[in-house]
This record gives sequence, C-alpha cells and structure tokens, in this order.
Amino acid sequence: MIEHSARRNATVLPKNKLFLLFRIGAERYALQATEVAEVLPRLVLKPIAQAPHWVAGVFAHRGAIVPVIDLSALTFGHPAQLRTSTRLVLVHYRLGCDRPARELGLILEQATDTLRCSPHEFKAYGLDNSQAPYLGPVREDEQGLLQWIRVDDLLSDAVRELLFPEQPMSLDAFEAAP
Repeated sequence: MIEHSARRNATVLPKNKLFLLFRIGAERYALQATEVAEVLPRLVLKPIAQAPHWVAGVFAHRGAIVPVIDLSALTFGHPAQLRTSTRLVLVHYRLGCDRPARELGLILEQATDTLRCSPHEFKAYGLDNSQAPYLGPVREDEQGLLQWIRVDDLLSDAVRELLFPEQPMSLDAFEAAP
C-alpha cells in the first residue's frame, strides 16, 4: 500500500529539468539543456556582410556551416563581453514541422553553471514582448530573477530564412546571380 502511494505521488510531482545558466551583463538567463548540443570555447567566426548586427558570423563544425548569433547584441544591442567564461553554445534550432532541426551557435557570457529545477517554477511575468518572443517566463531564487530563453523563438521569419534558406543557393546559381 505504501509503495503504491509513493509511486502515485511521484508521478504528480513535476519532473526536474537541467538548465544551462548564463548572463547578459548583470542579468541571469537559462536554456533548457535538452536544447543544447555542445558548449565550445569562443571561436573565431567568419563575418556575414549586411547581416543584422547581432549575427556574429559563421563557422565550420563537423562538416556543416553553423550561423552564430550574439545573444547580448540581440537582446540589449551591445556585443557580449570577451571573458574567459564567454562560450559558443550550439543549440538545436527547429526550423518548422516540415524541416529538420539545425545547429545554431549562440555567444553567451558566463555560460559555466547549470541548475536542476522544475520548469513549473518559472512563471509568466505579465508582459507580452512581441519584439522578443524568445524571452520566456522567470524564476525567482536567492540571486534574483532568472529568465528562460526559448531557442525556437530566437529568430524572426526573415532572419531564419537568411540563416537557414529553404533552398540553399548552389554554386551555379551564385555564379549566375548579378
């Protein structure tokens, strides 16, 4: 009887998830660890001409070209600080139901800690920020507020098409372009 009751209560409790913590300036943020493919040191990137200021560039990784965005520049308009704890974090970015997920690089400051907690501890903060739909709910702890970043909402449709075109331009099409 006790075993059955304990099993029933265990299914009612929300399951804890692992989050990668980072900062933008003094503010704290989190990514769900299941969205993270790999954490790398900051690398030299190839800049992309005429891209938005928060597109940091691209790099080659395991046979693929990976676009990288600077989350500090996207969120607050200034590039991430060059710290020893600044990382290039590869995340699984879902392009939509009819396209496979791709890797997207994020430059994140102080991306060195993790937190295990229930996703239900994050609460809506009452602001519908349509300019930054990736800013998810917040969690309060002894250090203040921690905000969840939703990877799949990072890019607008136009930027997603710029970084992950449905039909990548072939070399022949590139050479024929004016």
